[in-house]
Amino acid sequence: MTISQGDTLPDATLVEMGAEGPTPVKISDKVKGRKVVVFAVPGAFTPTCHSAHVPSFVRTKDQFDAKGVEEIICISCNDPFVMKAWGEATGATAAGITMLADAQSEFTKAIGMDFDAPPAGLVARSKRYAMLVEDGKVSLFQPEESPGVCDVSGGESLLDNM
Repeated sequence: MTISQGDTLPDATLVEMGAEGPTPVKISDKVKGRKVVVFAVPGAFTPTCHSAHVPSFVRTKDQFDAKGVEEIICISCNDPFVMKAWGEATGATAAGITMLADAQSEFTKAIGMDFDAPPAGLVARSKRYAMLVEDGKVSLFQPEESPGVCDVSGGESLLDNM
């Protein structure tokens, strides 16, 4: 079942590349008592994710800050080494966006946003979406219909609906 507005995020462990290497991160710890934006992409370094989705949150980071968003988190079903390199390549890390790996698709499957596209080399990946989470509850959820577009899940669109 796909997550929707009003639902509480499931507890899942993601991985962030820290100074000492890969570090487990419980999503529940990230969102408890906080206002957080979570967005997900099908794959790091893939065309739409790299040229449109992540840049839309880099561009709008200050506007989210002004609306009281305490953290913006990008999730992809890649490994933490790739997420670190991708954060650096896109400017997301420099902008203060947290890059989390869902390498086992645990979180993605738990919220019903997983998909496979073997012809494109994408297996156990996340559909594209953005959500506003307040104290662990989804207050705004904007999934894309197609993984190749970034219309309703981009930073500007999420801001317009907040």
